[in-house]
Amino acid sequence: MKYELHPLGDSAVIVHLDDKITEETNVLVRNISLLLEEEPLPGMIEFVPTFTSVTVFYNPLKILQDCKRNTKPNTESPYKLICNEIESVLKKIGKENKSEARTVDIPVCYGGELGPDIEWVAQHNNLTSEEVIKIHTEAEYLVYMIGFAPGFPYLGGMSETIAAPRKESPRLKIPAGSVGIAGSQTGIYPIETPGGWQLIGQTPFKLFDIDQDPPTLLQAGDKIHFHPISSAEFEKLKGEQG
Repeated sequence: MKYELHPLGDSAVIVHLDDKITEETNVLVRNISLLLEEEPLPGMIEFVPTFTSVTVFYNPLKILQDCKRNTKPNTESPYKLICNEIESVLKKIGKENKSEARTVDIPVCYGGELGPDIEWVAQHNNLTSEEVIKIHTEAEYLVYMIGFAPGFPYLGGMSETIAAPRKESPRLKIPAGSVGIAGSQTGIYPIETPGGWQLIGQTPFKLFDIDQDPPTLLQAGDKIHFHPISSAEFEKLKGEQG
């Protein structure tokens, strides 16, 4: 496995795996994350997985304290020590996927007030709104990472035939559950937030709930399917969500 280690300030290390976003690299990211979760490194505070890397945040003083307990004297820096620990973990990582991918079905009410930009997306791609919905719901999406806002999934797998640029002027408020398109990506806003994605629909599902454990509905590695629902079904499901 090829990788590079880079310092991020004086208390973090970036494990860089690749410059390209691929499913193979995503599997490595998830495998590293799984092992770090199961076997936390000495002095590690937390780790943050991304598209092509994992960043490990650590406590330099804790690393040095652990070394003082060893019989051999230590002359290495905290950065070098944590890199040694990280490399020992990376030697255990294989290309096979060690995490079980979940498949999550997401209902979406497309168009109308809930998806005000769907006609624009359709016209931009010389399609009808119905064709945009068909293409959007036929694909299987992979959650590469969670970021931007709590629970926001960065999804891969959308067809280029419905790709659309961001809005020139972002909205100040986008309702939670809004499904949007930006470039060749699609995503779901988990909370009300400003944003510039083209909105094509909305799901009644809560993607982020601080009272739940875990608080996010989706996780990196999940497979996502969207399916269309009526406005009546949307209201019914939203009411059941509380």
